[in-house]
Amino acid sequence: MAIATIMLVDDEVPFVEAMTKRLTRRDLEVGTAFSGKDALEKLLADSKTEVVILDVKMPGMDGIETLQAIKRQVPLVEVIMLTGHATVESAIEGMKLGAFDYLMKPCDMDHLIAKVTEAAARKRQHEEKIINARIKEITARRA
Repeated sequence: MAIATIMLVDDEVPFVEAMTKRLTRRDLEVGTAFSGKDALEKLLADSKTEVVILDVKMPGMDGIETLQAIKRQVPLVEVIMLTGHATVESAIEGMKLGAFDYLMKPCDMDHLIAKVTEAAARKRQHEEKIINARIKEITARRA
C-alpha cells in the first residue's frame, strides 16, 4: 500500500513530471493536474486523494483560490502549498484558509514526504472520527 494518495497541482509541466517520478519512487500514489480548475474537477470525480501539493502561482485560478475551493468542496483533503514565490502574506493567508503547511521550492524531498505523511494521517483521523460518529448515531437509534 502506498504511503499516501496525492495530487500534484502545478502549471509547470516539466516540474510536475519530474516530481511525479520522484514521489512515485518513494511509494506515493501520484495524480496530477496542471491548473486549479483541473484539480477541482479531478478531486470531485475521484475521492481517493488524501493530500494535494499545490503551487501558489498559477495562471487563471491561483493556488489561494484553488485552496479555498478545495476546502469548500472537499474539506477533508489536506493541502500543502508549495511555491518558489513565497511571501509572508501568502503563507499566512494560506494557513488561515486551511492549508496543512506551506513549503518553498526547491523543497527537500525527505521533508516533503514527512509533511505528506503527516497530512495523510490527519485526513485519515478525521475520516475515522466521522465514521465512528455515524456508527454511534446508528447504534443509538436502534437502542
